[in-house]
Amino acid sequence: MPAESHPLTLLCITTYEKGQEFMRECKRQGCLVILLTAEKLRAADWPRESLDDTFYLPTDIPIADIVQAVTHLARTKKIDRIVALDEYDMETAATLREHLRVPGMGLTTMRYFRDKLAMRMRALDRGVRVPDFVSVFNHADVRYYLEHVPGPWVLKPRQEASAIGIKKIHNANDLWPVLEQLGDKQSSYLLEKFVPGEVFHVDSVVSENEVVFANVSKYGKPPLNVAQGGGVFTTFTVPRGGDADAGLRQINRDLIAALGLVRGVAHAEFIQAHADGHFHFLECAARVGGAYINEMVEAATGINLWREWARIEIAGGDGGYRLPPVREEYAGVILSLARQDDPDTSGYNHPEVCLRIKRHHHAGLVLRSHDPERVPTLLAEYAPRFVEDFLAVEPPREKPTA
Repeated sequence: MPAESHPLTLLCITTYEKGQEFMRECKRQGCLVILLTAEKLRAADWPRESLDDTFYLPTDIPIADIVQAVTHLARTKKIDRIVALDEYDMETAATLREHLRVPGMGLTTMRYFRDKLAMRMRALDRGVRVPDFVSVFNHADVRYYLEHVPGPWVLKPRQEASAIGIKKIHNANDLWPVLEQLGDKQSSYLLEKFVPGEVFHVDSVVSENEVVFANVSKYGKPPLNVAQGGGVFTTFTVPRGGDADAGLRQINRDLIAALGLVRGVAHAEFIQAHADGHFHFLECAARVGGAYINEMVEAATGINLWREWARIEIAGGDGGYRLPPVREEYAGVILSLARQDDPDTSGYNHPEVCLRIKRHHHAGLVLRSHDPERVPTLLAEYAPRFVEDFLAVEPPREKPTA
């Protein structure tokens, strides 16, 4: 006999401070919201008015212990959805879904969005172009690859986010000492041809295997350059209907179908090679993009990715999700580490500035315009001024901080 009806209960998991609007939207839709987060974030700016319960986990707790704790919670709370708000929590969420038989992404599909080797092999198998790569399992395969694929190459951790932990290899002889140093961890890396080019990202909303919304943007400098060389981060909407916009929308649809995302959001990155103009797939995460990309997308289109993700999770597979009307303007972000605790951006006073980012030791702005050329022009003007006014540089991180 089925249990009596109850408000939908969502368990939100994140070990980083993010996803507040996701939780607020769930509460606005009448759901019960439980947050599972890290003990170190007890004092973080969570939307406590939208949370029905909050649980804090110690650092480095094994997944098996989390499963045991959540299973105990499930005795008194009927959990209907489990959502990882950050990609580092996707394995935990998928493990819990499979153990509790809660609908959503399981462990196999999860790996297509967390493991750079798995996502490349899947994309290549489904006809999506990727840079030449090799797994770091068999050393004879690696030697063959080095002999037949011209360098330079990049050695990438399979399960890190963005540019974290990536090492550029210029000479084949330089690779082997690095692998020796990695020891038993080397199988957790892949080796890929370094492709010089312009890097783009496509931010999508996916409902029942269909990309119902996508926004195509271009980074000012490739994220790898910013992460490892320091500097100012910029990104902006590409001209709608142009070659990059149309081409990447189609490739992104093919990619999402190949990786098997049923519902949620995705942040995919592609590089357009200087050598031949082709787009190559770099990586895809089933999450909202960082670095205030959500705020940029909302400024350009009116679509808040966190909010739509919440609405899709709540709708589940009932076919009830409908995308709100989309505005077609243009937006961009400029962001850098700042020397100042609370940098003053008031000198950047063009009317296109629609949001001033308030974050400790960061300077940032979101810009919006009807003109596709206006935002990149302003970003190009602002970037050297940011270097002069604010820029602080820290060593490349081995782990993300946000």
